[in-house]
This record gives sequence, structure tokens and C-alpha cells, in this order.
Amino acid sequence: MPSVCFYFHVHQPVRLKRFSLFDIGREPGYFDEKKNAEILRKVAQKCYYPANNLILELIERFEGRFKVSYSVSGVFLDQAMDYEPKIIESFQRLANTGCVEFLSETYYHSLASLYSEEEFFEQVLDHMLLIARLFGQVPNVFRNTELVYFDYLAHLIKRFHFKAVLCEGWDAILGWRSPNFVYETQGFPVKLLLKNYRLSDDIAFRFSNKDWKGWPLTADKFANWVHSINGSGQVINLFMDYETFGEHQWENTGVFNFMRHLPAAILRHPDVDFVTVSEEADRYHPVGTLSMPYPVSWADTERDLSAWLGNEMQQATIKAVYALEEKVKDTRDLELLKTWRQLQTSDHFYYMCTKWFNDGDVHKYFNAYERPHDAYIYFTNVLVDFIDRVEDFLAGMKVANKQQEAPRIVFEAPVADLNIPVPGIDLPVPGVELPNAVARQLGQVGRAQ
Repeated sequence: MPSVCFYFHVHQPVRLKRFSLFDIGREPGYFDEKKNAEILRKVAQKCYYPANNLILELIERFEGRFKVSYSVSGVFLDQAMDYEPKIIESFQRLANTGCVEFLSETYYHSLASLYSEEEFFEQVLDHMLLIARLFGQVPNVFRNTELVYFDYLAHLIKRFHFKAVLCEGWDAILGWRSPNFVYETQGFPVKLLLKNYRLSDDIAFRFSNKDWKGWPLTADKFANWVHSINGSGQVINLFMDYETFGEHQWENTGVFNFMRHLPAAILRHPDVDFVTVSEEADRYHPVGTLSMPYPVSWADTERDLSAWLGNEMQQATIKAVYALEEKVKDTRDLELLKTWRQLQTSDHFYYMCTKWFNDGDVHKYFNAYERPHDAYIYFTNVLVDFIDRVEDFLAGMKVANKQQEAPRIVFEAPVADLNIPVPGIDLPVPGVELPNAVARQLGQVGRAQ
């Protein structure tokens, strides 16, 4: 019988203000802190607190036989620490059970893997440091933003010696093969853990749909679907947004009650168990290799990048953002660097999506604006203002003759008191300029035996 692996992604973007043309050069801040705090607290009450309490209850009830994995964006964690720190405490209680694993991802939920190797590398390092500091774990499995995977990503993450990477089990890639097996990347060998999108989406998207032939979905019914895979798979990877519970599927749909009874229903079969992503990678040998020469994501019916890069507005703005990398890092200014990275968050470009057919309802639900063109206008205005700020800063440096050599300061975290080793990270990394501050931090962590 296969193992069951629950993986949840936790993320909330920092939303922009309605930044008008007349705000350029006048408005000091770009982000709607009031709105961001309001949304985070609302979702915390509907999802994060009740869902975390339920997961903790299940872990304790089944005495560690129930396990889950999380990927929590740095953008989310920053907001939680600023607006609702008790959320962090609730995740720390889960971490302390020994039945919860935290994955690595890009700190700012960005598409840096497509545009800048250096920036991708630095964001992953920053995120690993934050997870270690908050939850006492060093991630050894990677999940890219929006589950984007392509062959070259294996080359990028090999520098961290991750044992596995998550990706979508998409039919167009798998062909006759099943997502219920562990595979291996082409080239540099990293295990590929594939989402069973049919069973995952039964919970994440179809649970409350009364027109769906599987409605109403009960724990026993879903467990029978899991048990039916007996003999035809190693694992069943149920990957979904954590906001499925209470936010996308409201409490009155019965989704919490469904989850409360699901582990018992699945564990009725004596050969079934729950595993974290690392346990899955350790236990099962790959049955073959998979190649994805072009990026595959978990979004929309196409499973490609069109949700973020499908039109000229999206393509132009994201290219303009990454074109600023050298200048922003030359400023060696932490505030400008953080703002630039916040502008990389993929949600900004998702809001500009103009696909309104099969995926229209999904894009409308997640959009912070009435029209995608509004998202483009506000983002462009912010970008124009930010470019002016960067240029003015560099001009001031030149006038003050401050262009002497200095290390790039990318991340300063209080990690000296950590007692956690970071095994297997190559220092220095060939082909990538490792910021001195980060190198020192990883050196401190690695020596703290």
C-alpha cells in the first residue's frame, strides 16, 4: 500500500497601495500595510489558527502516526511577525511535535529561478536561515514558487544538496506513467515528488462544488479512493494551499470536519501510513527519470507560466524588475534591496492575468483588483518611482565618493545563537558570488555542533 504525504503551502503577498501617477515622487510607501494586516488577521482566524489546532490535535491523537509538511514563504512569515506573531507560535508548536517538516523555497515567493541565478540563490539561503531561526529545522527538500519545475532547476538546487524537489504530476509530462511513484531528475540526480493533482484538487477545489459528481466528499469516500491505489503506487502526494481550510473552502462546507476524520479513515488499512516529504524521499527509490525541459507549474488548466507571464503587461513588468538587480545591489542599501525583492513576489504579476475562460473564476477570486489592468497601472507607477529612488541613491553615492569596494549585505539574521548544523552546502559556490554576511552566518551555523 502507498504512503500518504500531505504538503501545505502557506503564503500571503504584500499588496500594493492604489499608487497613482500623482503619487510618483511624493508617496513614501508602496505597500498597503493596513490592508495586508487586515487580510492576514482575517485569514488567521478563518484558517491558520483553526487549521494548526486541528493538525496538532490529529498528531497527538494518533501519537505521531499522522504527519504533514509545510512550505511557508518568507513574505508570509515577515507579515506574521509584524502583525500577528501568535501565528508563528502556533507553527512552532507543530514543529516541536517532530511530525511536521518545513521545506525550502524562495524567500519572496518569486520567479527568480527563471531570471537570475544569483538572486535565486540568495533568496533560498535567506529563507533557509529564517526557517532555521524560527522552527529549528534546516530544510532538505525544495519547493519552487507555484510548484514551478524545469530541468535546469535541478542544476540550481544541487548547490544546496536537497534530497528532493516537489513538482506537478501533469499528464502531458507523465504520459502513461503515474504520479504515485518517486522519480528522479535528469542530469543531476534529485528525487522528484509529484503531486497527485486529481485527489489533491478534490479537496482544494471541488470539495464544496455541489455540481461535482463526487459531492459530498466524506472522509470514508476519500479514504476508499486512496486505498484503491493498493499495488499501483508508492505514494499519494496531496499538495495544496493551506488556505484551502477555512478560506477557499469555508468552515460551513464541512472541510474541517472532513479533515478531522480523514486520518482515521485512511489508517484503517493496516499497510497505509503518513510520511513527510523527507521520509518519502528516504524511503522510496525512484522508478525512473523525468524530463521537463520547459517550466511546469500547478496553476490553471495549462500548468505553465501563463498565469504570471501570459501577456505583454506581465512580461514587460517582470523584465523591468529583474533588470534593476545590478543597480539595486550596487546601492548596498537594505531598504531598497528589500523593496525590490518585495516587488518580485509573483502575486503582483498574477493580478495582471487576463485569462478569463476556464480559469476565470480562480483568477477573480485571488485578484486584489477589480481589473488586471489596474494591477498593471499601480505596479508600473510604483516601479517608476522606485527606479527614480535607486537612480537618486546611486547619484548621491557618486557625489559623496562612496563607490569604494564593499561587500553586498543581503541578509542579516540573528543566527549566532543557533545550535543547528547546516550540512552539505558548498561554500563557496562556484559561479555565484556568495554575500560575505551570508557566508559568515552559514559558517557560524555550520560550526555550531
